[in-house]
Amino acid sequence: MIRDDIKAALVTAMKGGDKPSTATIRLIQAAIKNRDIEARTGKAPADDDALVVEVLQKMVKQRRESIELYEKGNRAELAEVEKAEVVVIERFLPRQMDEAETGAAIEAIKAELGASSVKDMGRVMAVLKERHGTTLDMSKASAAVKAALS
Repeated sequence: MIRDDIKAALVTAMKGGDKPSTATIRLIQAAIKNRDIEARTGKAPADDDALVVEVLQKMVKQRRESIELYEKGNRAELAEVEKAEVVVIERFLPRQMDEAETGAAIEAIKAELGASSVKDMGRVMAVLKERHGTTLDMSKASAAVKAALS
């Protein structure tokens, strides 16, 4: 499980005196704990790793947006801190599907559902997220699905 990997990495970072990694991993654990608390009231994903991956993907997205803003504001030192955090967070994410794998998955789902127009995009996206949500950037997949259905 990814949670176990995160705990082990925290211990390793603490023993090695790696303060930036320790701080980032603690941020990850806090975000996961917050998501666990939110999941108590709502519908929790059946797979625990899916929940953790969802949290990690959100954290990476937030940091990439921050990096962009810092670079626009000429704050290179803050952008570097965010980039370092992204590297630590991405260590725990599963390998992401490349464009060819994404295209193949979309075509398979499209054929399975008999999707032929943009009207079917919602159904295709739902199945795609269900099957490949943890290994796929859904914002990029959305553009790929739209292109495949056009």
